[in-house]
Amino acid sequence: MKWDEFFVTGDPMIYGAMVSIVLVSIAIVVGLTYFKKWGYLWREWLTTVDHKKIGIMYILAALIMLFRGGVDGLLMRAQLAVPENGFLDSQHYNEIFTTHGVIMILFMAMPFIIGLMNVVVPLQIGARDVAFPRLNAVSFWLFFAGAMLFNISFVIGGSPDAGWTAYFPLSSIEFSPTVGNNYYSIALQISGLGTLMTGVNFIVTILKMRAPGMTLMRMPMFTWSILVTSVIIVFAFPVLTIALLLMMLDRQFGSQFFTMANGGMDMLWANLFWVWGHPEVYIVILPAFGIFSEVISTFSRKNLYGYKSMVFSMVIISILSFVVWAHHFYTMGHGAMVNGVFSVTTMAIAIPTGIKIFNWLFTMQKGRIEFTTPMLYALGFIPIFTIGGVTGVMLAMASADYQYHNTMFLVAHFHYVLIPGTVFGVLAGMYYWFPKLFGFRLNDKQGKLAFWIIVISFNVTFLPLFALGLNGMTRRMYTYSAETGFGLLNLIASIGSVGLAIGFAVLVYNIYWSFRYAPRETNGDPWNARTLEWSTPSPVPHYNFAKMPNIENRDAFWFAKKSGKSLYKEDYSDIHMPNNSGQPFILGVIFMFFGFFMVFNWWVGAVIGAIGIFVMMIIRSFERDHGHYIPVKEVVATEERLRGEQV
Repeated sequence: MKWDEFFVTGDPMIYGAMVSIVLVSIAIVVGLTYFKKWGYLWREWLTTVDHKKIGIMYILAALIMLFRGGVDGLLMRAQLAVPENGFLDSQHYNEIFTTHGVIMILFMAMPFIIGLMNVVVPLQIGARDVAFPRLNAVSFWLFFAGAMLFNISFVIGGSPDAGWTAYFPLSSIEFSPTVGNNYYSIALQISGLGTLMTGVNFIVTILKMRAPGMTLMRMPMFTWSILVTSVIIVFAFPVLTIALLLMMLDRQFGSQFFTMANGGMDMLWANLFWVWGHPEVYIVILPAFGIFSEVISTFSRKNLYGYKSMVFSMVIISILSFVVWAHHFYTMGHGAMVNGVFSVTTMAIAIPTGIKIFNWLFTMQKGRIEFTTPMLYALGFIPIFTIGGVTGVMLAMASADYQYHNTMFLVAHFHYVLIPGTVFGVLAGMYYWFPKLFGFRLNDKQGKLAFWIIVISFNVTFLPLFALGLNGMTRRMYTYSAETGFGLLNLIASIGSVGLAIGFAVLVYNIYWSFRYAPRETNGDPWNARTLEWSTPSPVPHYNFAKMPNIENRDAFWFAKKSGKSLYKEDYSDIHMPNNSGQPFILGVIFMFFGFFMVFNWWVGAVIGAIGIFVMMIIRSFERDHGHYIPVKEVVATEERLRGEQV
């Protein structure tokens, strides 16, 4: 490969990105060296198996990816702001909308959700860690390796350019001869493997590690949402992994799975992708539903209305999510019978979703509502998500979809579903559980300012797209003429996107300001919450619970506070905890290099990387790591110190 083919050249923005990456890397190395933090970084973060620290790393990675995906979105809106704009050429625009979709779904929404579930689920069920702590670390580093591999594509080799769905034949070697879609297939396989491990880990954790007395129907709603989500992950992600493997074989080894000749079928890719892709929507939305349930209950000062119906509706949604995939290609040649069946199943999924909406409204009825920042995100979610749901029912009608399909109406719909349904959810969760991690709340005034800027700007950005779609503007259109009449609405949408960027900038500043100036909490429960995690100090010690709780009611912590009864029936004792390990980090590094060599068909390096992966697995199989015990004296001293700091 020639040097100018290896590095992407010819675009000032790419050169600027290269310079920025180099400067940031140098600044990080110099800072760690100057402050002598290399040892701390290795001991406390790179080798950690603590579920809370792993959760923090997931959330930090998600915020970085939110910035990267947000920049892509701003570039697209800048290109479409005025007619006949030459800001981006067609190839660069194709790459940007492809990476925007992949990053926002798989490298922003997914890690944010997984980060929160890492932090909260063990605390909610009374566990000291997840079932497989080292596997949890491996999951994170595989995700991170895949994310970094995908992100270097825009400066080394070129980004994927066939859309985030990577439909064939667009993503075939004939129509996309660069290595961009190699990055797509391999990076997503690596990160998807980590996600699949997470699903297995949390199913085992929730089913086998609950505190005494916590039956399934006493679990907090967020934990229920994670259990259902983890089951979806285990059933859906293997389909994506196999599809990506077949894609890699087609592109790099000359097989014919998705070609139009020699027995291949391009629609096979569309079916496999959406058999994973539509459950993926609920993988990122159901946990947010769990977050909203916790937040609305807490700040309405009431028990969650219709607990059992909420559980059953999530289970029904998870089942229906696997039988709606063909609604993504009504217009691609199915007969009336197939389209009709998938139209009915698609509209049916609105029923359990509507049950949840009404349950949240009934929870707030006659409640003593407190308008905190997380509650505002929960309240903002309900009407905006409802708009997304109603337009989803419109799209579910197969005959009408011939008008809506591949227009900006569809773009508006899925943003009205995913941004309030996922982004609002994870931001509400971040504000709500922030004290559990750091011992202080984010500034509420700044949080509310960011919320109002984001929610207003969101509607200014995406509401015009409904009209643009109905007027005939197709998605993925990188330019248009003035005669189309699309200019004004596109300009309004682009102005709104700038407002979104300002809102997220205020959010980031709030995090910075709060770390420097926010007062530390005076108790473990700053929100007067209901669930078990709030019975621990803020921040939570690395062993979570000094005494294992005993659960007798749903919302056990709330009832313990009201009745004056203790959650704990045992005394302090030695605590067994897992040891840190550098192997997950090293394995992630090896996977990243293995994937990089695979992208460019450098087989010698790829074989060495594969050997390295197997060597690490063999070394692990011979280890006898039984963890370590924290002596009871140390536990008591830590508890006295933590409780004393909060008086």
